Order: sequence, then C-alpha cells, then structure tokens
Amino acid sequence: MSTLVKNGNQPSTQRRERYDPWSNFLDVEDFFSPNWLGRSRNTLPAVNVAEDEKQYHVDIVAPGFKKEDFKVNVENDTLTISAETKQESNEEDKEKQYSRREYSYSSFTRSFELPDNAKDDQIAANYSDGVLKLTIPKTEQQVKASKEIKVD
Repeated sequence: MSTLVKNGNQPSTQRRERYDPWSNFLDVEDFFSPNWLGRSRNTLPAVNVAEDEKQYHVDIVAPGFKKEDFKVNVENDTLTISAETKQESNEEDKEKQYSRREYSYSSFTRSFELPDNAKDDQIAANYSDGVLKLTIPKTEQQVKASKEIKVD
C-alpha cells in the first residue's frame, strides 16, 4: 500500500506499513517474533520538575492510567513513583478457537532523590487528564518520612 505524502512543496511516495492480522496468519516465525505488533518500544513517561519559593512540582505525563494504578512512596529521601495497568478481554466464546488474543499491559517505575529541604511527610499527589502532579513542600529543617502517598 503506497500513499502520497507531501514533503514541503514536493510530493513523494512513501510506503506506509500497517498491521494486518490475516497476512502470514500461520507463519510461525512471524507470529512469535518480538516485534509482531510493532510495539516493542519500552519508554518511561516524561517528567517535568519545577520549583518555586515554597515547593517543588513534579509532573509525570502518564495517559491511559487510572489514579488507582499509581503507587507513590517516599523512603530515605527517595521518592518512588510506579504504575501498572492491564487490559484483558474477558470475552469467552466457546465456539471460537483463538490463534492470537491481544492484551495490553503497561508499567513503569521512576525514582527521584529528594533534596535536603524537601518536607517528605507532606507530599501530595493528584492525577487528572493523564498527568500525575506531585507537590513537595520546602522546609528549612530536614524532614524525613517513610510512607505511601495517596493519589487524589
């Protein structure tokens, strides 16, 4: 399948690949290859860290998760953020014999060493519109804590 792709003002022809579950249906080598869906990219979500006079702000772009999927912990001045989600088809059809069923699984873990002026015991987390937002208050005295942080 060829499509016309404009490159500046000059049109050019570029081959565009698309997933076709019926091509090479019984090709065992293709079926079990690590790139059979073309989704072999393992990436970590983007993180933005900012600060003002009163607190640090950490934004993690993680669309496709629910707030219940996140686990946020602080221990020994290390902030650890992880998430895991699974999507499975619960559809059971006794008349069909599946050759391939596709499930979705996504997870990540990020850890950050907190600065000495971070108030570890008052970290707040909120997940909305695909972005996990953490606020970490600053303090003049070092405050360490070990706890799980609830995501609102």
